[in-house]
Amino acid sequence: MKKIAVVMGSNSDLPVMQDAIDILKEFGIPVEVDIVSAHRTPEKMFEFGKNAHKDGYAAIIAGAGGAAHLPGMLASLSPLPVIGVPVKSSNSIDGWDSILSILQMPGGVPVATVALNGAKNAGILAAQIIGSSEPAVQAKITAYKEALKEKVVLGAKALGKKH
Repeated sequence: MKKIAVVMGSNSDLPVMQDAIDILKEFGIPVEVDIVSAHRTPEKMFEFGKNAHKDGYAAIIAGAGGAAHLPGMLASLSPLPVIGVPVKSSNSIDGWDSILSILQMPGGVPVATVALNGAKNAGILAAQIIGSSEPAVQAKITAYKEALKEKVVLGAKALGKKH
């Protein structure tokens, strides 16, 4: 099975990105984590982005705050799908700078963008990419979504609703 890369601009992003790592592990998908800064380690970013598909990755989840250039730069370098996670950082403008930096990519350089601090959804989306060719992973995703449905049904029953 191919693996998923979870990268972030700095160690301070790890508490947010941990949700992606955890859900990928829950689905049994190999995940590798690294810090790759678009601004402080551009050579490392270029090397990683240009070789990720050769290194056995199926997709890249990239989290970044502030100017948030990492997801878009990796998308410009790699033929793999890139899922961007805007991170509300200490120098952020309520996270909007990160959201817009990741969301507003030019034509031809797509980045699938999840909600602010939405790393869990990024992990689920990456799992769905893997699941499109791995029936065992797809079955786990189906079971996960069924459990979400059941949680809502049980919550409604607790309120006295029949369905």
